[in-house]
Amino acid sequence: MIVWLFYFKGRRFKLARLTRSIVTSTLSLALVTTTGSVSYAQTNVEKTSIQAEVNGMKQIKHSDSFPVLSKVKRPEEVGFSSEKLKQVDEIIQQDVNNGFPGAVLMIIKDGKIVKNTAYGYSKKYDGLSPLKHPQKMKTNTMFDLASNTKMYAVNFALQHLVSTGKIDLNSTVQSYFPNFKDKSTDIIKGKDTLRLIDILHHTAGFPADPQYHNPTVAGSLYTQDRNETFEKIAETPLEYVPGTKNIYSDVDYMILGFIIEKITGQRLDDYVENTIYKPLGLKHTMFNPLQKGFKPKDFAATELMGNSRDGIISFPNIRTYTIQGEVHDEKANYSMGGVSGHAGLFSTTSDLAVLLQVMLNGGGYGKVKLFDQKTIDQFSAPSDLNPTYGLGWRRNGSPSMSSTFGLYASPNAIGHTGWVGTLTIIDPDNNLGIVLLTNKKHSPVIDPLINPNKFVGDDFATGQYKAVATAVYESLIK
Repeated sequence: MIVWLFYFKGRRFKLARLTRSIVTSTLSLALVTTTGSVSYAQTNVEKTSIQAEVNGMKQIKHSDSFPVLSKVKRPEEVGFSSEKLKQVDEIIQQDVNNGFPGAVLMIIKDGKIVKNTAYGYSKKYDGLSPLKHPQKMKTNTMFDLASNTKMYAVNFALQHLVSTGKIDLNSTVQSYFPNFKDKSTDIIKGKDTLRLIDILHHTAGFPADPQYHNPTVAGSLYTQDRNETFEKIAETPLEYVPGTKNIYSDVDYMILGFIIEKITGQRLDDYVENTIYKPLGLKHTMFNPLQKGFKPKDFAATELMGNSRDGIISFPNIRTYTIQGEVHDEKANYSMGGVSGHAGLFSTTSDLAVLLQVMLNGGGYGKVKLFDQKTIDQFSAPSDLNPTYGLGWRRNGSPSMSSTFGLYASPNAIGHTGWVGTLTIIDPDNNLGIVLLTNKKHSPVIDPLINPNKFVGDDFATGQYKAVATAVYESLIK
């Protein structure tokens, strides 16, 4: 790391180039506690000895360690306005006052935690009935990440496997699963030649949501058995000629999850939890958390009546109770046993901040290196077909993405959203990360007969992301 420093000498300011050499001492590390909150402890690791040579500009070796998060005393230290950040609070709190369920907002910049604030309630309803004493949202509340699973489970795993030379993105799905091929009756063909890179770009030809869990919709593709789900995916007809357009599809990431399992010989949850999350010290990022010692009260609740859209939808084994600590996504829950490449991961803002910092650091955190900057650049580069798509990552590649990134994110910002109300933004140009976790679907369906997927929480500014993301950027001091 190189730092430029102006210092006073007599009546003149001198410019010194500072470099770091690492010797024994202490650094302030951000630690995730057993309650999920972030604490700050002095840990005997390494001391940064800064040596400056005026005019000579001698470069000194730097450490192999990656920056770790620490907390700012004042947002102004990293270029934020405390007053303007209060306006961010006002947007979210006003929505809560008007009926929005709850949220937690985390902002990191320049390796510092600027903000980690909880708003509203983690649970307001039991079924359709409002609770007399709603459960308050906390900064350590765990959330169903929905489609952010795609990034922080599958993409992190693939980036690690690519960086370590264990996978080639130009290899075909068929090279891992020989039975993954077209049938003679398929109208649109092309499965035989589908590569991992095609699937990551969402150009593989698959429908967005075949609803394998629902026999009325899925027909012969119906299954609620994880052991046969890949077989049903392989039988799923393509909806368009591969490579001709981008259609965001859960099926793509279900396939990628199975490929990771084939390569590593481990189930997806075991692999990412032991290879990625535990080495980083993350104790609240996992699949199926209720099977791993957590209680429903630890989570932000989602849909009020299971997956029934307030009683309108029905299929075998459907949940009709308020979901809390179980993955909401139907395919992930019923057809994949809670562990899927497209949904199922739970986390907190504190844990996700570490994962965002890994990306901002170029692939590592502290003493842990997961992948390299070259791999990050490969995964975040724009698709030739659509500049808003990277390899899985969504990019701020056109004004159409302002609903995700707000009005002022850099063109190189990447991130993702999740259906139940989660947003992550990684902006390398500003060395900035934003995590907005909400439980916007923990609210009544507006009109189940007209649109069973439109919830009251969807209509609030916080649930639409743009206003919050824009306000965060506006809080940066120009």
